[in-house]
Amino acid sequence: MPAPIRLRELIRTIRTARTQAEEREMIQKECAAIRSSFREEDNTYRCRNVAKLLYMHMLGYPAHFGQLECLKLIASQKFTDKRIGYLGAMLLLDERQDVHLLMTNCIKNDLNHSTQYVQGLALCTLGCMGSSEMCRDLAGEVEKLLKTSNSYLRKKAALCAVHVIRKVPELMEMFLPATKNLLNEKNHGVLHTSVVLLTEMCERSPDMLAHFRKLVPQLVRILKNLIMSGYSPEHDVSGISDPFLQVRILRLLRILGRNDDDSSEAMNDILAQVATNTETSKNVGNAILYETVLTIMDIKSESGLRVLAINILGRFLLNNDKNIRYVALTSLLKTVQTDHNAVQRHRSTIVDCLKDLDVSIKRRAMELSFALVNGNNIRGMMKELLYFLDSCEPEFKADCASGIFLAAEKYAPSKRWHIDTIMRVLTTAGSYVRDDAVPNLIQLITNSVEMHAYTVQRLYKAILGDYSQQPLVQVAAWCIGEYGDLLVSGQCEEEEPIQVTEDEVLDILESVLISNMSTSVTRGYALTAIMKLSTRFTCTVNRIKKVVSIYGSSIDVELQQRAVEYNALFKKYDHMRSALLERMPVMEKVTTNGPTEIVQTNGETDPTPLETKPPPSGPQPTSQANDLLDLLGGNDITPVIPTAPTSKPASAGGELLDLLGDINLTGAPAAAPASASVPQISQPPFLLDGLSSQPLFNDIATGIPSITAYSKNGLKIEFTFERSNTNPSVTVITIQASNSTELDMTDFVFQAAVPKTFQLQLLSPSSSIVPAFNTGTITQVIKVLNPQKQQLRMRIKLTYNHKGSAMQDLAEVNNFPPQSWQ
Repeated sequence: MPAPIRLRELIRTIRTARTQAEEREMIQKECAAIRSSFREEDNTYRCRNVAKLLYMHMLGYPAHFGQLECLKLIASQKFTDKRIGYLGAMLLLDERQDVHLLMTNCIKNDLNHSTQYVQGLALCTLGCMGSSEMCRDLAGEVEKLLKTSNSYLRKKAALCAVHVIRKVPELMEMFLPATKNLLNEKNHGVLHTSVVLLTEMCERSPDMLAHFRKLVPQLVRILKNLIMSGYSPEHDVSGISDPFLQVRILRLLRILGRNDDDSSEAMNDILAQVATNTETSKNVGNAILYETVLTIMDIKSESGLRVLAINILGRFLLNNDKNIRYVALTSLLKTVQTDHNAVQRHRSTIVDCLKDLDVSIKRRAMELSFALVNGNNIRGMMKELLYFLDSCEPEFKADCASGIFLAAEKYAPSKRWHIDTIMRVLTTAGSYVRDDAVPNLIQLITNSVEMHAYTVQRLYKAILGDYSQQPLVQVAAWCIGEYGDLLVSGQCEEEEPIQVTEDEVLDILESVLISNMSTSVTRGYALTAIMKLSTRFTCTVNRIKKVVSIYGSSIDVELQQRAVEYNALFKKYDHMRSALLERMPVMEKVTTNGPTEIVQTNGETDPTPLETKPPPSGPQPTSQANDLLDLLGGNDITPVIPTAPTSKPASAGGELLDLLGDINLTGAPAAAPASASVPQISQPPFLLDGLSSQPLFNDIATGIPSITAYSKNGLKIEFTFERSNTNPSVTVITIQASNSTELDMTDFVFQAAVPKTFQLQLLSPSSSIVPAFNTGTITQVIKVLNPQKQQLRMRIKLTYNHKGSAMQDLAEVNNFPPQSWQ
C-alpha cells in the first residue's frame, strides 16, 4: 500500500473544501484508507493514522473505530507512539467503554517507567479518564509518585490524586502523609497543585478540614511571600507574582476559616494586606481582590475588614468593565443582609447602575436597590425606582412593579404616600403588573377611610379618556362604584375638589364597558360599579336600569349573568338592593387577641369562644386561617389567629368554602413544627385510623405513576402516590419540589385545597429552601381520605422568595392517575 498522507497535508486538504458535503466526502475517503491500514496491522503508520483520526474527531466526525489502535500505541515502546496513544485514549475513551479497563496494566507499567515524561503521560491519562476501578488499582502508584523528589512528577501526581479522590473518596487517607510536605515545596507548580489537592480533601471530609486547619499559618506565610516578593519573570503576570497561586490559596483559606474563630483570626492580617497592596489597574489584580472579598465575607472576619471588602466592591461598580460591575452587584446582593449599613454607603453608585445599557447589570442593580430600601430612604429610593420603571424595558416592568408594591407596603411613611405610589405604578406599568396588585390596592384603599374622597377623585382623573392601563381602570371602577357619592359631592380636604355630575360619572363607566381596550374582567368591574351607584346616586337610577338591562343579552357569559342578576335586584328583590349594595366594610388582614375562633367542620362555621391569653414573647406562628385567606385573596373575610393553644385550630368557615367552590383548604408554612402547620380537624374514627402519625409504609400497594403537578419559572413540583392496604381510602401523596435556576428559593410554602367530599392532611415539609441547580429537593407528605372513590382534584398555592422578590402563584391539578383514587 502507498504511504498515507501526513496530518499536515490532510488539514490543508480539508481546509480547501468549499462545502460541507465536499468536506464530508474527503473525511469519508480518508477514514476508509485508515480502516484499511488498521486491518493490515500496519505498525509503521499507525501513529500517523491515529493522529489524523483524532483531528477528524475534533471536527465532529465519528472516530470510535480507532479505540483499540490507541491501546496498541500505548503498549509501544516508542515515546511518540505513547504520546499519540494516550492522547487518543483521553479523547476517545471514558468509563462508558469497557475497553478502557484494558489499559490499566499499561498505565501501571508506565507509572514505574524510567523516563519522567512517560510517567507524566500515564498520570495525565489516569487523571483525565480513570474510572473508579482503575483508581483503586493504581492509587498506590500515584501515592509513590507524590513523594518523589521530581517536581515535574509531583505536580502531575497531585492533580491525579485529586481525580482519584473524586472517584473513590475512601482512598483520601492514603494521600494524607504525602500532602503534609507538599507546602514546603518551592516550585510554584507543585505548590499550586498541592493547594488544589488540599482544597478537594477539605471540601469532601470534615475530618480532613479539622486536620488541615493547623496549616493556616503556613498558607498565610506563602501568600505573604508572594505579595512581598519582588519581580520574578518566571511567575509575573501584569506586574503581579503568580496570581493563579494567590487565588487558589485564598479559596483554600476561605474553606479553612469558615465557622472557625481561630483560623479566621490568623488570616485577618494577610487578607487586609492583599486587599490594600494589590494593583487594581489590571484585570489580574481585580481577580485577586474579588477572591479576597469572597474570603473575607465567608469567614468570621473583623467588622472593619468586612467594610473594606464592601468598599472594594463599591470601587468595582465604578469600573468600565461590565463583567466587573456585574460581579460586584452580585456579591453585594449576597452580603446586603449581613452588612446592610456598609452597602448603603454605595447606594448612589448602585442606583446609577440602573441606567446601564447592559440588561444583566440592570437586573442585578434593580434587585440590589430593592434590598437597600428601608424606612429612612423609602422616599428617595422610590423616586429612583419609579423613574426606572418608567424608562426600563418591558421585561423589567413586572418584577419592578412587584418590588415597589412590597417595599411600599412594608415601609410606607403615610397612607396617602402609599396610595399615590401604587397609583403611579399602575399608571406607568399598566398591564405589566401582576394580577394580585388590583385586590391589594383595593384593600389598601378600603382600609384608608379618611382617604376615600381623595383616592376616588385621583382615580377618576387618572382614567379620563385613557383605558389602556387595565389594572388602573379596574381599581378606578371599583372605587367609583364604592365612593361615587363622595366624588359627586366634591368633598376632598387633601386637594381642590373637582365638580362632577352623576351623568359624567356614568359616562366614564359606560365608556369603559364599550371600549375595545377593556377586558372581560374590566367590564365586569364597570358593570358592578354602575349597579352600586344605583344606591349612591338619586337622579340617574332609570339610566342605570337601562344600561344593566342592555347587557342582559351580552355574548360575554360572565357579563350577561351579572346583568341578569342585577336586573332581578331591580325587579323582584328591590327591597333588598340597598342592603346588598351597601359600602364594603374595612378589610382587616390580621387580628390579634381576637375573642373567638372560627372552627371549620366539613363546611360549617362554628364560632367557639376561647380564653384570651397575652401573646407569648417572640414571633408567633402563622395561623392556618391566614394561609387559607391568602390562598383565597380573602379581601372580605376577617381572618382569625388563635389566642391560646387548643385542640381545634383556626380555620376558615363556610364563606371560604363558598368562595372556592366547596373546597377544603389546608397549608403548612415551610419548616414549621408539625403541631403548628397540620390542622387537627374533628374527624370520624376511620379517618384518624388512616391519617395517624404512625408510618403507613409497612403495607403499601405500589404501581401508581407519578405526575408533574407544576413546572414554571424554574420551579418543578412532582407528586408520587402510595396507597395503604390498612385503609384503602387513604392516598399518601409525596411532593418533591426542585429548582433549576441559579439562585436558591427561600421561605418556600406549599398549600393545597381539595373538595369538601375529601379530607386532607398536610404534614410539615423537609425544609424551607429549594436549592439551586437541582442540587436538592424539598419533600412534603399529603394524606388524602377519599371514602367515595371520586376523582381527585386539587388546587395549590406556592409562595417563595427568589432573586430578592416575593413570588406567588396558584395552580390547579386535575391530571391525577386513576389508580390514585380507585
